[in-house]
Amino acid sequence: MRRPNVLIHDLCVHYPQRNGPDFIALNGVSLGIFKGETFGLLGANGAGKSTLISVLCGLVTPSNGRAFICDLEVGKQQHKIKPIVGYMSQQFSLYKELSWQQNIHVFGGLYGLSYRKIKQKLEEVEKDLELYRFQHGIVAELPLGVKQHLAFFIAMMHSPRLLILDEPTAGVDPWTRRLFWQRIDQARQTGVSILVTTHYPEEAEYCDRVCLLEQGVVQAIGYPEKLKSDAGVSSIAALFGKQRNQDKMLDV
Repeated sequence: MRRPNVLIHDLCVHYPQRNGPDFIALNGVSLGIFKGETFGLLGANGAGKSTLISVLCGLVTPSNGRAFICDLEVGKQQHKIKPIVGYMSQQFSLYKELSWQQNIHVFGGLYGLSYRKIKQKLEEVEKDLELYRFQHGIVAELPLGVKQHLAFFIAMMHSPRLLILDEPTAGVDPWTRRLFWQRIDQARQTGVSILVTTHYPEEAEYCDRVCLLEQGVVQAIGYPEKLKSDAGVSSIAALFGKQRNQDKMLDV
């Protein structure tokens, strides 16, 4: 039986509140992500997507449950996990005051790449993104779409086994978003496992499998076509809306 690269079992994250019950960010989340798979995590703001990513990155300690990346336990073997994970945050995470070349050097050094490898990466990204147009420009002055593609390239430059993308297309135009998803698919074909969070339901259609998260609880998980068929809807957007309406009815 195929074993997933990422395995999450009964993950819970509770935040104590000074007055009142704990705030529950994640409540019993279980899922797996396989090699060469794009796994979409879909949910509205506050659904728990960023909390789950924080757990996988070792930034938040779960209240209950366990998570593994390539058989390494999150939180206990983080020094071994860091070199095999690439991460791109929803907030632009590169050094804006530095040039794109300097950013490649900085992150290449952090990833432990050799000078020869960093030079190779500089040549690759310059050609790929046509960055020769911005030889003397700092990152802050690059167009948003170019910034996003550059951040993606840097997250992949050390050949991670898991790539985490936290709402990577937020704020970009539809054309740039489509090109970005082509880049994600190209990365998937190299065998990397990709976890991508989004609040755009239409983007879930590009994923191999998708998980609908609502208030820290998994509402549905599976192949997009099967999820739509089971729910009797024509799109993930319709499924997402139907699921949210059901949750609101239960809350009344």
